[in-house]
Amino acid sequence: MVATAVMGAGSWGTAFSIVLADAGNDVRLWGRRPELCEQINATRQNGDYLPGIELPEGITASHDAAEVLAGARVVVLAVPSQQLRPNLEKWAPHIPEDAVLVSLMKGVELGTRQRMTQVIAEITGAGPERLAVVTGPNLAKEIARREPAASVVACADPDVAEFLQKWCHTPGFRPYTNTDVVGSELAGATKNVIALAVGVCDGLGYGDNSKASVITRGLAETTRLGMKMGADPMTFAGLAGLGDLVATCSSPLSRNRTFGQKLGEGLTVQEASGHTRQVAEGAKSCTSIAELAELHGVDMPIVEHVRALVEGRMGPQELVAAMISREAKPEVR
Repeated sequence: MVATAVMGAGSWGTAFSIVLADAGNDVRLWGRRPELCEQINATRQNGDYLPGIELPEGITASHDAAEVLAGARVVVLAVPSQQLRPNLEKWAPHIPEDAVLVSLMKGVELGTRQRMTQVIAEITGAGPERLAVVTGPNLAKEIARREPAASVVACADPDVAEFLQKWCHTPGFRPYTNTDVVGSELAGATKNVIALAVGVCDGLGYGDNSKASVITRGLAETTRLGMKMGADPMTFAGLAGLGDLVATCSSPLSRNRTFGQKLGEGLTVQEASGHTRQVAEGAKSCTSIAELAELHGVDMPIVEHVRALVEGRMGPQELVAAMISREAKPEVR
């Protein structure tokens, strides 16, 4: 049994808490709202995010971050990526010095263009052997229902990755290890932007050819940037890359795909945001990823067009037309 703190009681934080409890861990879940924590403890359900799904007895919830973090051997960070820094600055004094810090977040910070583990390292001082990522095709509701799924546990230290692999391995959740933290994080963040573009195609009524084209070229863009940033190109062909991309672009459970679909149907960014209480990370990270691409001299037209759409400089039909009408060139270059 590993004492584990999960910081974030949204859909993915709660679903992953179920995985961890099923794996035999003692899970303490931090929630921003005291009333939600009380609901979880009293009813064994998170009715706001995963209604109808019973939570294991191994999960307890609290609004007191110091209480949740006390004695934790592993700290899981599961808040929206743009909210990590202000939250972590408050939590850092209570995090045990030897705790492994695991990011479930899939975003790139606005302004700094930092990946989530870079933000964590800056605030906590943790070295690479204490920083890890769990990522892959893991739609929260399916994981919470214990449907079979695989994922990637990435850490620069292979021994820590193997420890975490055992920590979250259940009969329905199969984690694979990887030492490519950069590639795993970049793939997770960029797929949200690509899924938003696929959603736009859905909203416009386009079929599978259009969506498959966006998915495939989006993967090529992501791989180009990842290689420039020192990632292993094979990461993008695996669960953290292609696997996560396909799941997010294909499922109606994906908040980023759904957000893009609303934009394709003619809603504004503000109107689309009002349809869900959950954050569509791609609408935020598109700016940071476009800036990373420019910094590294990488052409990422899908990301750039999504950014223009979100910023109101391009309409949905213009986005698709701009992608298709680009200059013809070899597929692999």
